[in-house]
Amino acid sequence: MYVEETRGIQVVAEPQYVPEQSRPEQSLYVFAYTITISNRGAEPVQLLSRHWIITDGTGSAREVKGEGVIGQQPIIPPGEGYQYSSFSPIATPTGNMRGSYTMKVLETGETFSVRVPLFFLRDLSATVH
Repeated sequence: MYVEETRGIQVVAEPQYVPEQSRPEQSLYVFAYTITISNRGAEPVQLLSRHWIITDGTGSAREVKGEGVIGQQPIIPPGEGYQYSSFSPIATPTGNMRGSYTMKVLETGETFSVRVPLFFLRDLSATVH
């Protein structure tokens, strides 16, 4: 579990290798991840957009930007949270992801960036014992 907090917004990332969707012989490794966003602040916020940097084990990186997450722009009241799961394919058995969310304070319209913790993607069955 990986944790980061920005301005009272806590982001927890939990990655997991998905062997049944991966094809190592074709350099395809699929990783699922669950993100939990908790509003520990005093004001309701809305998640507007996401920005990911996904890096495989060779150092090759790709950026993903877009509105919301999984087609939603959730409003998160104080003391509540929002959780979603998604996935990312990479070409190697190890890699990492990091990024940020753009949030809006509903009462003022102010936007700010919330860091997503750097988290590691690992196919543990590919490691040498």
